Amino acid sequence: MSRLQNLQAELPALKVDALLVTDPVNVTYLTGFTGNESALLVAKDHAWFITDSRFTEQVKVEVDNAELVLHTHGLLGEAGVIAQAHGLKTVGFEGDVMTYADFQKLPKQVAWQATTNVVPALREVKDDQELKLIEKAIQIAEAGYQHVLDTIKPGQTELQVATDLDFYMRSLGASGTSFETIVASGKRAAMPHGAATDKKIEDGDVITLDWGCVYQGYVSDITRTFAVGEPDAKLKAVYKIVYDCNKATAAMMAPGVLGKTINGFAHQYIEDKGYGQYFGHGTGHGIGLSIHEGPGAWGPYANTPQAEGNVETDEPGIYIPDLGGVRVEDDLLITKSGAKYLTTPAPSELLVVPVRK
Repeated sequence: MSRLQNLQAELPALKVDALLVTDPVNVTYLTGFTGNESALLVAKDHAWFITDSRFTEQVKVEVDNAELVLHTHGLLGEAGVIAQAHGLKTVGFEGDVMTYADFQKLPKQVAWQATTNVVPALREVKDDQELKLIEKAIQIAEAGYQHVLDTIKPGQTELQVATDLDFYMRSLGASGTSFETIVASGKRAAMPHGAATDKKIEDGDVITLDWGCVYQGYVSDITRTFAVGEPDAKLKAVYKIVYDCNKATAAMMAPGVLGKTINGFAHQYIEDKGYGQYFGHGTGHGIGLSIHEGPGAWGPYANTPQAEGNVETDEPGIYIPDLGGVRVEDDLLITKSGAKYLTTPAPSELLVVPVRK
């Protein structure tokens, strides 16, 4: 079945006559529309795509599975008009997305029912086309990383490295970055999400680079830690621990395994090595059209089992104040037989880039 048909099949269980989809990412997933100012009203045998005249031509090109309606009552008001005209008495809305202010705009002539995680749950299992786009986003990101390794040198600022990487990925076809590129060097690498600053790269710095790009809507998310010049011996040892944890965690990933089980294993692994207090975040999360999506972040309360077709990150880390930090993050596909690396695995030893003058 198509994505839209999969959603329509969920309506009886939701006990609604239709579902109003307003999250732009969910609208894109269901229709292919890449603009903004849109909503999708989905009934069991029909769908209406609501927008305004700015997007008429774009809808003709991108949307072929819903009837175009140009609103004259606002997006939400138009959804109510359509529902009344077609006898849709109970209509679900995305309660985990819609603001209270927008909820107040829903026409009172229709019975509105809040729903949660309906379309995002469908997005968790990727089809072949989605996998191709994610793999392309990874390919571009990895080419960008190689560019960094080929050009980085002491004296460059973190911001210069990040800007150069971002531009290079765009030159290869990326529409943008998955998130603000993280370049944390030296002691700043002890910050798991240390955004790039004007700090200069120094000889001997260990650098954590967390980056990704967007390709035709789909994202990649990778972290690599490397050194420019000879690094502190302790960080070389820490890198090996994190790398081994990444591999051991990936070996656990399989259909039916809970995220909290994987997360607990990773944290215990690093705890047993004596660094438990320096690893505070979850061990992974789903990716796709969004940088964080189902089956959700792996943490102590992640009760959703993994399923075949999920694409998830695996990202243990150790961050030591006044010294630095290490994270190794890969993107993996859950298959029947376990996890398959979509990213090129990191080296087993800390990569040392020779100092360039």
